[in-house]
Amino acid sequence: MLDYRFIKENLAAVKANIAARNMVADADLVVQLFDQRTALVTELQQLQQKRNDNAKAMKGKLPDEERHRLIEEGKAVKELIAGTEKKLTDIETQLETEGRKIPNMAHPDAPVGSVDSENLEVKRVGTPRTFDFPPKDHVQLGQELDLIDFDEATKVSGNKFYYLKNEAVFLEQALVMYALNILRKHGFTPFITPDVAREEILQGIGFNPRGNESNVYALEDEHACLVATAEITLGGYHSGEILPKDKLPLMYCGLSHCFRREAGAAGQFSKGLYRVHQFTKLEMFVYCLPEQSDALHEKLRLIEEEIFSGLGIPFRVVDTCTGDLGAPAYRKWDLEAWMPGRGENGDWGEVTSTSNCTDFQARRLNVRYKDDDGKNKYVHMLNGTAVAVSRALVALMENYQNADGSISVPPALIPYCGFDCIKR
Repeated sequence: MLDYRFIKENLAAVKANIAARNMVADADLVVQLFDQRTALVTELQQLQQKRNDNAKAMKGKLPDEERHRLIEEGKAVKELIAGTEKKLTDIETQLETEGRKIPNMAHPDAPVGSVDSENLEVKRVGTPRTFDFPPKDHVQLGQELDLIDFDEATKVSGNKFYYLKNEAVFLEQALVMYALNILRKHGFTPFITPDVAREEILQGIGFNPRGNESNVYALEDEHACLVATAEITLGGYHSGEILPKDKLPLMYCGLSHCFRREAGAAGQFSKGLYRVHQFTKLEMFVYCLPEQSDALHEKLRLIEEEIFSGLGIPFRVVDTCTGDLGAPAYRKWDLEAWMPGRGENGDWGEVTSTSNCTDFQARRLNVRYKDDDGKNKYVHMLNGTAVAVSRALVALMENYQNADGSISVPPALIPYCGFDCIKR
């Protein structure tokens, strides 16, 4: 959430940012409601002072006529205070509702665009493999090697669910342990987080808990949802707290299941494991001082690059365009791995992202630190995917397939899974 005074003082820039992000929000209405709230707060303070003056005047001996006048005046002021408080509550509710619709400001260097095809490629690592045989996609490989079962999962759970079987089970655990050990080396505190979070935490992070546009599963008769990412549970961990400045940055990583409705997601690029309703993910999350966030955002991206470089999977880095940032992100980097089975000739597919959300989420969740001047200020919050297992498996299986239908295991994972090849 942006500061209301910032919105008022930078109205033109805020409106331009909303347009660049291709989002719907009414900054003019927010300023109007903010001014109304400011006026009502002033009016309420004046009425409260009048009530206090009236109470002081009632002390001591007074003529009956004067006491009666003060009593009637006190009743009138009390009614005015009640009415003004109700108006203020209504305005504050409207202000918060409309204010939450306004996205974070975008980094000035973020490319302006409306869809992900307008993201800007800034780096490539590795070279896509040239096959001397027709490469298969991960769905065919998974079925032929008895690693993935979509049909039985559809029968049991519905579309876009899956069973991992046999060596794929060990590959998932190997990917998690491989990434966890890299994060431990970089000083992250590991968590296994809850798979459920309260709706107010989701709203604070920037997710819409309910409604047609929501991408999360709401629990019936509960003010809670299944989490779409451990960003939600790690971001809510310190909600309502004032963190010691000398302890920042706090660098956490959380392992969780992720549940996403993926309503409307279809097409060949969404098949198989690439876009599913449930998957395992190891997420990075950082609380830091404002002056630390740009450098830490770079650090998170470099860790993601380290993870996929170590797996020997070719990838590119893209600077996410304004229309693809989402509301909370100030800037976002995506890593897109080369997937030989994607489309007719292979293509890039997103495997990780990392976002600097500045103080946007911290304002909603009320996470602050006490600065050297004694004032409480909002922290900056960042997140990044260490490994989303389902998509990492897509890239791994397709890049390491062999002519005989087997799949080699990246050397970095062999110590964790105990085998170097998956055969028929």
